[in-house]
Amino acid sequence: MAQRLDSLSIADARALALAAQGFDTARPKTKATQRHVDALISRLGVIQIDSVNVLVRSQELPLFSRLGNHNRNAIPKATEQQKLFEYWGHEAAHLPVEIHPLFRWKMEAARLGKAKHWGLTSFYDDNKAFVKRMLKHVETNGTTTARELSTRREKRGADKKTWWDWDESKTALEYLFLTGQLMSLGRGTDFARIYDTPERVLPLNILNAPTPTEHDARKQLLVRSAIAQGVATAGDLADYYRQKPAAVKHLIAELLEDGELRAVAVDGWTEKAFVHRNTKLPKQLHATALLSPFDSLVWCRPRNERLFNFHYRIEIYTPKEKRKFGYYVLPFMMNGQMVGRVDLKADRVNSKLLVHSVHTEKGVKRSNISDALNNELRAMASWLGLDKVAKSSG
Repeated sequence: MAQRLDSLSIADARALALAAQGFDTARPKTKATQRHVDALISRLGVIQIDSVNVLVRSQELPLFSRLGNHNRNAIPKATEQQKLFEYWGHEAAHLPVEIHPLFRWKMEAARLGKAKHWGLTSFYDDNKAFVKRMLKHVETNGTTTARELSTRREKRGADKKTWWDWDESKTALEYLFLTGQLMSLGRGTDFARIYDTPERVLPLNILNAPTPTEHDARKQLLVRSAIAQGVATAGDLADYYRQKPAAVKHLIAELLEDGELRAVAVDGWTEKAFVHRNTKLPKQLHATALLSPFDSLVWCRPRNERLFNFHYRIEIYTPKEKRKFGYYVLPFMMNGQMVGRVDLKADRVNSKLLVHSVHTEKGVKRSNISDALNNELRAMASWLGLDKVAKSSG
C-alpha cells in the first residue's frame, strides 16, 4: 500500500478499523500476561464500563475478544498499579493514566458549571457546604464509598429524581468525581466506586504533569481517536472520547493543516473520512471474536452500519416481548465480518455458559459459522471458569 491514502474500499476501511482495534495480532498461545493487557488497553485508549453482570461485566470482554484467556483481575490490578484511572472518557471508562491531563479541561468545565451532568452542577449550587464537607471527610479519613457516607434512612420511592436512586452523599461524591476533586481508587465487591483524592490515586509524575490547554487537549484526544479507530468520520473522531462534533470541527481542520490527519474517501460513505498520517493497511488480521455490546469496535451504531453493514441495538432495557434477539446479545465476528448474534448467560450455580439463542446475519449459513462459534464459546466458558457450554432450556 502506498504511504499516502486518498481513497479506500470498504474492505480496506474495515481492515484499518480492525487492525487499529487490536485485531491484527493473534492471541497469545498461552495465557495472556498483565503486560499483554496493559499494552492492549494503552492501544485502545478507553474501555467502557458497564455494571450488567448476566454474563460478565462488559469491561472484561474486550480483553477476552482480543487476548483470549487472561487473568480476570487484570483491570483491577492495572488500576492498583496506577496504570489506569476511571473517568467519563466515553461513558464511564477505564483510561490509561498517561492521558489524565487531557481530561482536566472537562473537570474544570464541570467545576465552572459549563458541563451539565445529570443535575450534579445544580446539586452543588444548592448544597455547597455539604459537598465541601464530603470532600473534607475523604481528605481527612481516606478512602470511602457512598454507602459508608449514606444519608439515607429509607429507600426512595416513586419520587426518586434519578434513575440511579442516588442519595445526597452519593450525589456529592459523584459531583466531586466529575470535577476531578475525587477519583476512583477501584471498585468494591458490590461494584461501587471507592473514592479517594487524586494525590492518593495518581502516580506523582502524572499528578505533577502540566495541564494542557483545552484546545491542545482536545486535539490530542482527536489524534488518539484517529489512531485507535484506523479510519473515521469527523463524528467518529469526536465520539470516541465523547467530544461534541461542533466543538472539534475547527480542530480537525488544524490537524489536517498540520499533516497529523489526512482526508480520505471511503467507497459508499457519504461523509469525508480521516486517517492518521502513519496509518498503513495491515498485513494480516485475526478477527474472529465474540464482542461486548460496549466494545469500542461496535459501540458507535452508525459506524457499525457503515463498516460492517450491521444494524445492532442493545435490548437490555427493551421489554422481553419486544426483543428481537435477546437480553444480553453479543455480536459474533468471523474473519472480520459480523456474521451473527449470540444471547448468552453465565449460570454460575451450575457452572454452565448458557446459549439462549444464536441468530445469523442475512446470507450467512449457520453451518458455516458453527465451528468458529463453538470454539469461541468453549474458550469463553473456560476463561470464566465454567465447566461447559449448554443450550438454554428457558
